[in-house]
Amino acid sequence: MDATSVSPGSDLPEFDAEIDEYYTSGYDEVDRLQIKAVGRLELVRTQELLLRHLPPAPARILDVGGGPGVYAAWLASLGYDVTLVDPVARHLEQAREHGTFAVEYGDARALAGTDASMDVVLLMGPLYHLLDPAERAQALAEARRVVRPGGLIVGAFISRHAPIIDVAAKLRINDDEVFERLHRLRRKGHNDADHGFTAAYFHTVEEIRADFAAAGLDDPAVYGVEGPLLSLITSRLVEDRPDFFEAALRAARLVEEDPAMLAANGHLLAVTRA
Repeated sequence: MDATSVSPGSDLPEFDAEIDEYYTSGYDEVDRLQIKAVGRLELVRTQELLLRHLPPAPARILDVGGGPGVYAAWLASLGYDVTLVDPVARHLEQAREHGTFAVEYGDARALAGTDASMDVVLLMGPLYHLLDPAERAQALAEARRVVRPGGLIVGAFISRHAPIIDVAAKLRINDDEVFERLHRLRRKGHNDADHGFTAAYFHTVEEIRADFAAAGLDDPAVYGVEGPLLSLITSRLVEDRPDFFEAALRAARLVEEDPAMLAANGHLLAVTRA
């Protein structure tokens, strides 16, 4: 990582100041997941995929990089014993407002949890904000360390094709400069933080599997989250159409594990057991 800020009052790895600023300067993850249709599609699909794999409550869940606590609050409402860790101060403030789960300052690359202390470890954000594959492997290895034998590890990734889908659906791809940036991003996977999103790495399915292997984890099952109608929902042309939203959910469910359709998703969820 390039521009960094030292984690306050800790020996944790340095956290990218650019990412911290992005999430602190007005961007609202809660609104993204709960108000806009494309965010709600991601949320609903992620929830149903998690429910398919989670052990019964009150299993112990560590939500690493859990942001403002959207998933942690939902899991706590189902009876799970949830601890959220995050390196962004604003996220910690938002998460503590729920009052239904533990909230701690922390970094995916150096978890404070003791060995084999959790039933589930969720990494719903860190793996696409760690640009170095060695750091992603470190985060996954930490998840393996703190989860019990046979416990669940879930990682969320942004697809290499997500920017193309997003930009094309909003017609910005017609700008030649944007088109050229997409060419570069498609080859390298590194997001240009000067244009919309912050520092991030966009994965291919093969790279997801390589990250898990580098951490000594079994090959994960990889699921497409939003499905083949993502571009239509992203365009906002049907923002207020529940019938299109339901169609998007059904289409996503139908082809969620089809290798030929994974590239049609904005997010990919990888699931394995320690």
